[in-house]
Amino acid sequence: MINLKEIIIITICSIIIAFSSVLSKSFEINLFLYALLAIFIIILINSLVKKIVAYFFESEIEIDIWSFKKWGYKRGQSFKKGFPAGAFFPLLSKIILFPLAGFVWMASLVFEVKAKVYHAAKRHGMYSFSEMTEWQVGIIAASGIFVNLVLAVIFYFVGGEFGMIFAKFNIWFAFFNMIPISNLDGNKVFFGNYVLWSFLAIITLIGLAYTFFLV
Repeated sequence: MINLKEIIIITICSIIIAFSSVLSKSFEINLFLYALLAIFIIILINSLVKKIVAYFFESEIEIDIWSFKKWGYKRGQSFKKGFPAGAFFPLLSKIILFPLAGFVWMASLVFEVKAKVYHAAKRHGMYSFSEMTEWQVGIIAASGIFVNLVLAVIFYFVGGEFGMIFAKFNIWFAFFNMIPISNLDGNKVFFGNYVLWSFLAIITLIGLAYTFFLV
């Protein structure tokens, strides 16, 4: 279900995010390994769930690194090749959010969705084609966010050092991916179903506040 290219992309992004989250004057290898394992599992489960939901919508998705071409509003203000923002934002955010230990940008991946042939055939005939609706794409994106929030609750009660790290990273991962910009999951959910986005955003913000003030 997840191909080799996607595994490589997920691994690279996991390393970058984990390294950024523990980067400090007193770098500890054990914390890095905990963070790396937690983030890799979080991204992998998030991706798998979205692929499963996409399958039930008679479509398939491809995971890729978040990138963008335009850097301004004027014509011609764009990169020749897509700028891999997903690889640079975690490190950049570490510089900006340095006092907040571990809290770094975690929205490094996006997905493209494509309807399968029989998805179109069922609706408009074998020789017609249809795009996925914004609602369907939004549900696919929301499924990944939802499972992250559920995992955060489960591992909070599991406890232990890894359990707390895993729970916290799930909340942070959900928070950054809920931001409705560019091609991130939050943007897909927002335009797919504003009520659903609002519900997930409220839950995510409550969880985010909890990680900072109560844990």
